[in-house]
Amino acid sequence: MIAVVLDTNIVVSALIAPIGNEAVVLSLALQGRLAVCFSPAILAEYQEVLSRPRLKLRPTEIEAALASIRGVGRMVYPFETLDISSDEPDNRIYECAAAAHADYIVTGNANISPRLTRTL
Repeated sequence: MIAVVLDTNIVVSALIAPIGNEAVVLSLALQGRLAVCFSPAILAEYQEVLSRPRLKLRPTEIEAALASIRGVGRMVYPFETLDISSDEPDNRIYECAAAAHADYIVTGNANISPRLTRTL
């Protein structure tokens, strides 16, 4: 099975617009057709970003989405601190991908290295 790390923008976009590439990727992960990997830092970022008032997501929606992701995914604990990106949160994505031996990082962020990602 393909192991992926979902960048926060994929999860956010999938919840805001349940039709589109991001929603398809999240759906595949929740169906167990992709092995989604995350770290404590990534889950914390998902929580923080999804809770921003401008996104207008209800707390119950956020908790349900995070519970679903935790339920099907694999928690990894990065053992290495990476300094690849000048955007510090992106380094947590790289660290998780390295620790999980992920096949891909799925992102809408064009600044994340294309050698490791599938950009939507």
